[in-house]
Amino acid sequence: MNELLAELERLYPDARPALRFESPYELLVAVILSAQCTDERVNKVTAELFKEHNTPQKMLLLGQEELEKYIFSCGFYHNKAAHILSASRDILEKFGGQVPDTLEDLRTLAGVGRKTANVVYSVAFGGAAIAVDTHVFRVANRTGLAKGKTPTEVEEGLMRVIPKENWAKAHHWLIFHGRQVCHSQKPDCPHCTLEKWCTYASKTV
Repeated sequence: MNELLAELERLYPDARPALRFESPYELLVAVILSAQCTDERVNKVTAELFKEHNTPQKMLLLGQEELEKYIFSCGFYHNKAAHILSASRDILEKFGGQVPDTLEDLRTLAGVGRKTANVVYSVAFGGAAIAVDTHVFRVANRTGLAKGKTPTEVEEGLMRVIPKENWAKAHHWLIFHGRQVCHSQKPDCPHCTLEKWCTYASKTV
């Protein structure tokens, strides 16, 4: 496992979030929008949305119907708009207008699940957390780094085998590998330098 992690770090030393943001609040909104949507699409949407609506106060002034028009192309726009507005309201009413900087408080925000809270906590505030999206879930299970039937099981497994100081970085290593090599439909095992440690590759030889 240590060798596999070292190889991931070698492959993706500069791995960082693909979402564009200028504040913890913008990151929170972008992560909510990224569910079942590409980061590229989210970045296009937020480039327009954040020109005038980049704080909880301004977002609430926009309202559900107008926000839906901005984010329509991200999919699930009705639920996402409702979550963004609910979280914005919580930030204003419970946290003085600032996105909370602890996992416990982030998870109390309306519409914010475990993965979203972990991303914001680790990326915006430098906290130790591993967010398990579809890429992380797939690569962790395939390589054998952490087996699990649910994102929470995989998250807990990764936390056991990865040093805490590398949790946030490992999240991005696994995402990059999932996007570039370990694709969902057709993983590029012949060109994968993790092959000798990977349980999935060993079964396909």
